[in-house]
Amino acid sequence: MYTIGQAAKATGKSKSTISAYVKKGAIAAKRNEDSSYSIDPADLHSVFPPVGTVSSSSDPQSSDPDGTNLILQNLSLRSEIKLLREQLLQKDSVIASLRQSLAEVEEQRKLALSMINWQQREPEPPPAPPRKGILAFLHSLIGV
Repeated sequence: MYTIGQAAKATGKSKSTISAYVKKGAIAAKRNEDSSYSIDPADLHSVFPPVGTVSSSSDPQSSDPDGTNLILQNLSLRSEIKLLREQLLQKDSVIASLRQSLAEVEEQRKLALSMINWQQREPEPPPAPPRKGILAFLHSLIGV
């Protein structure tokens, strides 16, 4: 844990700058009983790089003449790409499965709808009751 003064020396910033960042909440710090602050180095260096380190804007080749960092970064990126491709294939598989399920549900919906429509159809009227008497006899002779 750093004090404000130690944090200022570690980052090359002034005490007032470190104090201002602590008060803004940009750097998490714990207030001690004696009113001083304890600053976690990891949190401090996530905001300000340590003194003597190469910033990301400078030439990376000057601190790494044999390209080891680039090789490691390349390997890291390749493994990340491989992982992302595997995740993409897995998501494609899930999408295909969901599409298949959706098609099956749609077929079931159509079948259920057709069954409901079939049940709601008007029943055919019953045939007219047969005629009785002499008129029925005469109609049966002439085929009406």
